[in-house]
Amino acid sequence: MLIHPNDRILFTGDSITDCGRVRDNATHLGFGYAAFVAARLQAYLASPELQIFNRGISGNRAGHLLDRVEPDLLALKPTVISILIGINDVWRRYDSKDPTSVETYEKNYRAILEKIRDNLDARVVLLEPFLLHVPEDRYTWREDLNPKLDAMRRLAVEFGTELIPLDGLFAKAATQAPAGYWAADGVHPSAAGHALIAKAWLENADLG
Repeated sequence: MLIHPNDRILFTGDSITDCGRVRDNATHLGFGYAAFVAARLQAYLASPELQIFNRGISGNRAGHLLDRVEPDLLALKPTVISILIGINDVWRRYDSKDPTSVETYEKNYRAILEKIRDNLDARVVLLEPFLLHVPEDRYTWREDLNPKLDAMRRLAVEFGTELIPLDGLFAKAATQAPAGYWAADGVHPSAAGHALIAKAWLENADLG
């Protein structure tokens, strides 16, 4: 994925992307991987024309992101869109007894990608939702997450997007340091976990 000095890059998704961004500051990037990526791009490209936005919202599922495609995605007219969404579609089954079926997740995600395709000339990168097995009850979440991962991988092929395999990358990282080092609750990354995501995103980018 080629990044141009005059790109408008949008990061969107749930709390992992949100990561404490100041909502009333339209250019605030939060304190996680989106900010890490932005800092590296800004330093490397040294371009005042490069614009980077964060529109992640904590707690969002794919259906919530679909509901805000027009005000939060299309209205910004990004040339690059980075999406990380799906772990809340899994989590709410276990903490709220409010599951999202694989079919609904795939339908909502497809609708998001269709709206982007039909309204923007944008490069799209999909980041896999991921899960580390800490605490131990997270093992049971695999039965819900894995089919959703398969669905979004199919969508990446169907829509010709970039795909960053975060679930595998975090699994590999957990062989190098304990899972809790990367994400204490198995979901929300530590600073090291955010740096891991940023590293993978930048390695997927072609800075020319």
